[in-house]
Amino acid sequence: MRVLTGIQPSGDLHIGNYFGSIKQMVDAQESSQTFAFIANYHAMTSGGKDLARLTMQCATDFLALGIDPKKSIFWVQSDVKEVLELYWILSSFTPMGLLERAHSYKDKTAKGIGANHSLFSYPVLMAADILIFGSEVVPVGKDQIQHVEIARDIAIRFNNQYGDILTIPEFRVQEEVQTVLGTDGQKMSKSYGNIINIFGEEKAQLKTIKKIVTENVAVEEPKEFESCNVYNMAKLFLEGDNLIALQDRYKKGGEGHGHFKMYLAEVIWEYFKDFRQKREYFEAHQDEVRGILKVGADKAREIALPTIEKIRSATGISY
Repeated sequence: MRVLTGIQPSGDLHIGNYFGSIKQMVDAQESSQTFAFIANYHAMTSGGKDLARLTMQCATDFLALGIDPKKSIFWVQSDVKEVLELYWILSSFTPMGLLERAHSYKDKTAKGIGANHSLFSYPVLMAADILIFGSEVVPVGKDQIQHVEIARDIAIRFNNQYGDILTIPEFRVQEEVQTVLGTDGQKMSKSYGNIINIFGEEKAQLKTIKKIVTENVAVEEPKEFESCNVYNMAKLFLEGDNLIALQDRYKKGGEGHGHFKMYLAEVIWEYFKDFRQKREYFEAHQDEVRGILKVGADKAREIALPTIEKIRSATGISY
């Protein structure tokens, strides 16, 4: 089974990125043929400032967090130019109304991002990313489901005219991590300013965690854990007896939310300890990272070429 995911090189990764996407891909490496790419073309729709540096930072972070180039094909989107060719071809099978209904376009323009063609046609490029590799499963957050549905619609329209050339993908959402909440209880997002970074200084991370919004309850009183932002972050990292023990601390009383924030900071810092060490290695060996990306791009192109050649032949582009 082919599983594909991509992430934009938009700066520091946060725990929402990890549990909503990266961890799913790392886990999938053990049982599936996995494709992981850095979506630098997509990043241009949001401005794309300092893109080269951010691309390398993203690659370094991905490798540190467990993307294994021996198990996954890992590359930078722009190193497989065939995806742009397919993007243009698929544009001929994409109704305007389909793009006009895209949530991402509406959301970004509502936030003040200037309306332009690349932003409007973003779902077509994403469809090309998915379809050129014959991807069968695309792990996504809840807010990305529509993009996979658009890719399916476009692929079906293409296949209806030219035969079963394109694989029809399915999305996969892990219900328990489909939306990771931020420090204010909304979806964790850089645009909301409510993220907890994975990498960075311990003191800075603790300072951010202390800002998590909680109810005002007396220290001695029992506390509701199910609706607590601190608990809902902690349960991403805990399981079994450790999670039950935290629940008991909430129900018992005698501790304030500040105590639980300190505990959460300790849990997060310990969880990512080995990842930080791996990141230090790759940060010091950037040429090795570039080599990994080049090998990954070569593998990705090798898989993409048969599909694009069938499409060229079917559409008459090859002559």
